[in-house]
Amino acid sequence: MKITIITAGKAHDADMKASIEDFSRRIEKYFPFNWQVLSTKQYNVAADQKKYESGIMLTQITKDDFVILLDERGKQFTSIEVADLIQQTANASKKRIVLIIGGAYGVEQSVFDRANIVWSLSKLVFPHMLVRLILAEQLYRACTIIRNEKYHHI
Repeated sequence: MKITIITAGKAHDADMKASIEDFSRRIEKYFPFNWQVLSTKQYNVAADQKKYESGIMLTQITKDDFVILLDERGKQFTSIEVADLIQQTANASKKRIVLIIGGAYGVEQSVFDRANIVWSLSKLVFPHMLVRLILAEQLYRACTIIRNEKYHHI
């Protein structure tokens, strides 16, 4: 199974790039992993921006993908529950888990409709680049939990 993160916006922020890439390399020891950072054009109207970015994101998803949308209104999971979700998805012979981080204005309802799960990292709202780092760390943590390695402490 492969894990892909699709995100709208700029390339990884220089201040966080090294940490994001470090966790990305760590994840690759467990699953094929990649980022799809979609560069988008800027619109003056938020609704137009959201529609454009959502459309691009949906073209990157296949009907067989297991899609997890990150949104502050989603369900919160423990790290162990994230590990269980990844393991269950792999056991179900899914070829790819796709995690979506929406742009500054979020995503349209069509992306919510396509998502198998809507996941909230927190009730707080974080800067886009920090979400990337937190997500990468949590995916790595889940991988170590699945393998019963010592990174995660209970």
